[in-house]
Amino acid sequence: MLNWISRTALGKASFWRIPLSFLFLLTLSGSTAWSAGTSARTPILLELFTSEGCSSCPPVDVWVQKLDAAQPVPGAELIVLSEHVDYWNHDGWKDPYSSSKMTDRQEEYVRRFGLSEAYTPQVILDGDVVLQPSQPDQIRQSFSQLAAAPMLPVSIESSALEAGDPGFLTGQVVVDGAAHKLSGDVYLAVALDKTVTDVLAGENDGKKLTNVAVVMDLVKIGKLEKGKDFQQDFHVRLWNGADAANLRVVAFVQESGEGKVLGAAMTRTIATQQATVAAPLRSANAQ
Repeated sequence: MLNWISRTALGKASFWRIPLSFLFLLTLSGSTAWSAGTSARTPILLELFTSEGCSSCPPVDVWVQKLDAAQPVPGAELIVLSEHVDYWNHDGWKDPYSSSKMTDRQEEYVRRFGLSEAYTPQVILDGDVVLQPSQPDQIRQSFSQLAAAPMLPVSIESSALEAGDPGFLTGQVVVDGAAHKLSGDVYLAVALDKTVTDVLAGENDGKKLTNVAVVMDLVKIGKLEKGKDFQQDFHVRLWNGADAANLRVVAFVQESGEGKVLGAAMTRTIATQQATVAAPLRSANAQ
């Protein structure tokens, strides 16, 4: 039976904190806990459902940051998405990065895994595994198994930020699916590489919270058909003041209905371009 912090329990328990000493050691000593990885790495999409209004979330946020930075799983690239839900906003602090879209996505997982309700913090790997923090062996085994699983080749090409207020993110997602009989929805996530917030109310009042890969937008850009390649340009409207140096872009293929993730890619390499401005029209009488 899973233990969790639910929206109704208001996160007063802290089951994630019990095994964190093990998890921190696992992260910081990845070279001894797991041998060094190989050059060919299998992507593992790690989705963290979290909130700045949840007092049990910061330790797991920090753990995920360490995983993101250390990349301790041999043969794997951990692709992190921090998805801030909005159902904690009633408890004194409105998470500036929260979104009903992330709450809806988590609810789809709740239905898929047969859970009684959503909870934070929650970590899901490749849309297929709910990590159980009270079971360190399950965490180790899950990472090892997913690192060895075949994945569709996905790439993000020519990503660029077209400057302006607002700016636009452009590029192309390519999936090599011709040799595989797999189909799924193709998603693009635009995330802030790092955020720092001084929380002024709620359960984390007075804390400075740091997060990585904070999802600002998640859109479905197409569908991969069985036995076919996929290639799709994207042109995503951003917010005012978007900074290419603090963005990461993630693309992934997922079975419909928040099913298993079939392939994923991430890039922080985002060129900056000036917005295209049409030349002013000249009068026929202009000299």
